[in-house]
Amino acid sequence: MLKVQDASAATARKDARRLQRQHLKLRTALRRVPCAGWARLPVTRTGRLVVGGALIVGGLFGFLPVLGYWMLPLGLLVLAQDVPWLRRPVGCALLVAERRWRRWRRRRRAA
Repeated sequence: MLKVQDASAATARKDARRLQRQHLKLRTALRRVPCAGWARLPVTRTGRLVVGGALIVGGLFGFLPVLGYWMLPLGLLVLAQDVPWLRRPVGCALLVAERRWRRWRRRRRAA
């Protein structure tokens, strides 16, 4: 029983580290955005939960002109900071998106 708990704790730490690396890459890419730095502070946990929930709800109404479907993945990204079971899928989605972005840019440069 102890080995299973150790394995799940190690997996949770691995997922958290992966998500932190992806957040760091995003933060360096978006370094001119003023709110990118405060969003990772531990003091703003309640704010992140509210903003993430609002983004997800707004993403569900993406068919409206002001809101968009882009709000849904952004809300999940914000919530993944505080919700442990979202870290793995969001981290994997960020890795896939980064790989596809790199592949698209390589193909664009080659053409």
